Parts: sequence; structure tokens; C-alpha cells
Amino acid sequence: MPDRATLLATARRVIATEARGLAALSETLGPSFAEAVEVILKAKGRVIVSGMGKSGHVGRKIAATLASTGTPAQFVHPAEASHGDLGMVTEADVALVLSNSGETPELSDILAHTRRFAIPLIGVASRAESTLLRQSDVAILLPEAEEACGIGIVPTTSTTMTLALGDALAVALMEHRHFTPDHFRTFHPGGKLGAKLLKVADLMHGGEALPLVVEGTPMGEALVEMSRKGFGVVGVTDAAGRLVGIVTDGDLRRHLAGLLDRTAGEVMTKGPRTIAPDQVAESAVAVMRDRKITCLFVVEPAGDGRAAGILNIHDCLRAGVV
Repeated sequence: MPDRATLLATARRVIATEARGLAALSETLGPSFAEAVEVILKAKGRVIVSGMGKSGHVGRKIAATLASTGTPAQFVHPAEASHGDLGMVTEADVALVLSNSGETPELSDILAHTRRFAIPLIGVASRAESTLLRQSDVAILLPEAEEACGIGIVPTTSTTMTLALGDALAVALMEHRHFTPDHFRTFHPGGKLGAKLLKVADLMHGGEALPLVVEGTPMGEALVEMSRKGFGVVGVTDAAGRLVGIVTDGDLRRHLAGLLDRTAGEVMTKGPRTIAPDQVAESAVAVMRDRKITCLFVVEPAGDGRAAGILNIHDCLRAGVV
């Protein structure tokens, strides 16, 4: 078995080497980065990302990050581009081409295509005099940096720098466009990210599903409403329809003696905790767990105090909000 201390030392050396590369990238990044952002912002089409080998894998991630943060993007494999996929690259697009050496032969056709149709070309490479950077409208030069593999030939630090550069482009673009969590949620409706960004309004029950009675309602009728709606609670409103209280199982137990001789207004807990529909559902779950309750009535903060809906913790859990 390998020595664990040696393995750990290797891991730390690799991370330290790549961290130095990222620091060098940050220090040397210049006007060409801003020019690249400006070119992308002017484009009416998409960012076409391309690269071969490890650069291609990094390019796929960059394209995905751009697309998910408000910049339409697509990865086009350079070899497939030479066999028909060049048709995906239009004059409305911007090409972002990645190559550590800047001399990757498989890129020749996509480079020629951008030159032929005056498609803006952003090149990223580590050699200033490379074919890619010489042909680019915007040339982003990666700094000289030691690869972390120890023998200097396996793409490690160079791919890490390219990946970070892609993230920097995506974030600069999204900040310029004032990209919000609501926009992000639009592009991430599924999975954990989508669940974290769900709003209360997305999960609440409204309309006829709301369990509501007025203050003067006899408790016998209030119990029927609680059972019929199935939330285990009933909201209590005043004559103007404003939510003024809530009747829970705990209230029923506290008023068990003579319960059916009382009204909902006499049994209710006044001033119940509510939540606004534009709050993230994760906040609602936190409130329910803190209060050890299973439901929250939803009220517009700038409204007239009327209940707009009710949110059950089980709906949140089913949606993945935990």
C-alpha cells in the first residue's frame, strides 16, 4: 500500500502549484479580458466555445456556465465542426476558442470559418505568437506556469487557469446584466439548486384550498373546515377578511372543555406567524422548524392582511427544500 503521508504531500504540492498559476493569471490579466466581455455583450447570437482534448472538456464546462448565467452559449467540437457542425456557427455569434499551445491542428477549420465570415474570435492560449492568438480579434494570453504533474507535460495548471478564466468571464457578464437569483432559478428548475431557489408562491396552496373561517364561526363549523382542507389548522379572519388568528391542534386541546360552545375567535391564537409569497421556501422551512409547526399562512407584506395561501412543510420536503 502507498504511504499516506506521501500521497498527502503530493496532493498539497499539486494544489499549491495550481494556486500559483491562478495567482499569476490574476496578476497578468489585462485589457483583453475586458475586450472579450465587450465583444460577447455586443453579440446578437451565442458564444460558441471550442477546444480539443482537455481544453475541450474545459470548454464544455465554460459553455454550460455561460448558458446557466444568462449568456447563451454552446460547445462545438472542432473535429465535428470539420464534418458539418460549422453550420452551427453563424455571423451573429462569437467564437471562444481554447488551446494551451495555440497550435492545435483540429482547430484550423473553425478558425478559418470565423475569419471567412467575420465572426468575432476570442482566443485563449499560453503562447503569444501562436496561430490561435495571432488570428484572434481578442487574444487572452495565459501566463507561464508550471504544470502540477511533476514532469511538465500533463495539462493540470493550464486547464485550471482556463477554467478559472471561463468562470471570470461568466461572472463578469452576469454582473453586468444584473443577473438575479430569479433568473438563475429559471435556468435551474430541477435538482438541489432549483429547490433552494423555489419561492413560497411556487409551493403554497391558495384559493379554495385555504382553510379559513371568520371570528364568529362556531367551533363545530371550524372543525369541519379544518378536517375538510386537511392542513390540521384553520385561519381566522375578521369582518374585513384580514387574517387575525389561527386555530391549531394545540388550541383545541387547551380549550377542550366546552370547545363546541365557543367561537373560532375565542379559541384562536392571535397574531400568527406568516410569511410573504416572494420569500424563498427554504426560509419558510427554517421558520417552521424553529417554531415546531407544520404550516404557515402566506400574506402579502404590502397587502391588506388577507391570506394569499398556506404552505405545508411536507410540500417543501417533497420539492427537495430541506
